[in-house]
Amino acid sequence: MIKANYHKYLLNFKQASGTSRGVLRTKETWFLILEKEGKKGFGECGLFRGLSVDDRPDYEEKLQWACNNINVDLEKLLTELIEFPSIQFGLEQAFLSLESKTPFELFPSELTEGKQQISINGLIWMGDKAFMQEQIKNKLQQGFTTIKMKIGAIDFDTEIQLLQSIRKEFSAKEIELRVDANGAFLPENALEKLQRLSELELHSIEQPIKQGQWQEMASLCKKTPLPIALDEELIGVFSSEEKEKCIATIQPQYIILKPSLVGGFQGSSEWIKIASNHKAGNWITSALESNIGLNAIAQWTYTLKNPLPQGLGTGSLFTNNFESPLEVANGSLGYNTKKNWHFNI
Repeated sequence: MIKANYHKYLLNFKQASGTSRGVLRTKETWFLILEKEGKKGFGECGLFRGLSVDDRPDYEEKLQWACNNINVDLEKLLTELIEFPSIQFGLEQAFLSLESKTPFELFPSELTEGKQQISINGLIWMGDKAFMQEQIKNKLQQGFTTIKMKIGAIDFDTEIQLLQSIRKEFSAKEIELRVDANGAFLPENALEKLQRLSELELHSIEQPIKQGQWQEMASLCKKTPLPIALDEELIGVFSSEEKEKCIATIQPQYIILKPSLVGGFQGSSEWIKIASNHKAGNWITSALESNIGLNAIAQWTYTLKNPLPQGLGTGSLFTNNFESPLEVANGSLGYNTKKNWHFNI
């Protein structure tokens, strides 16, 4: 018999991090802990207030329900929790962790052996021009060759100038630039903004307009001079039929998977399969999980063998994250096998 319980944990940002939805200072997360015959398994339910579809008043109640029913078949649990993707993901991790030789090596590979790394993008948070310039300089000094900049919170012309300043120094071959609008553009002026951005030879733009406007997004994807990646658009789309309808209607160039927001490994894999049938590429991104969730996402991502830089550089954002072998160096995420896990809650 498996015993299960959960703990809430508040991650504190080292510095307030700006998005188009406001400034983040803390990030709430929940840990599932399974015990069986003296072994423990850990999973992180990375609830994202204001963004997760499972940001609901009954969230903790559902976590308790999952713990009470932990000895039910996992597939049945996942089906029952279809509207709670972060709990689904936490359960997937916890069961893998319980069955693994060590609780934090869910997908043993050359990555966990410290022999290979995952190429990742350097994330630039929103803020005033000087703050964003400082971040860009730091990321370039740290060896990143792919930079992702969040846009849509300050004046668009200022954001264009920031991107131009990078392009004056580095060509598209030297530095790949991605932007994330988090739905900040209006459908009526989005195409014009995409035209201006495309002059800077960007790799792609994430979610130019708010999710849920499938026809408008489809029109943009058809006319865009710049590849469009769906991100928030995938949140809250549960059934295989709806996922198929979403991708078939919009026909995006890319999709971005955040396992905590789209139903873990299983939900993400289904999206990838549907998107690839429509010739859309993908990459994986963490959603401000602690190193427990980031570890699970990174190990799974490595198994996909996707050559594109992934969005997994968020582990160093918090003052009270858990010590782990995860390490970012020269624009890549890898494992320092000399470092140990310190997970105490």
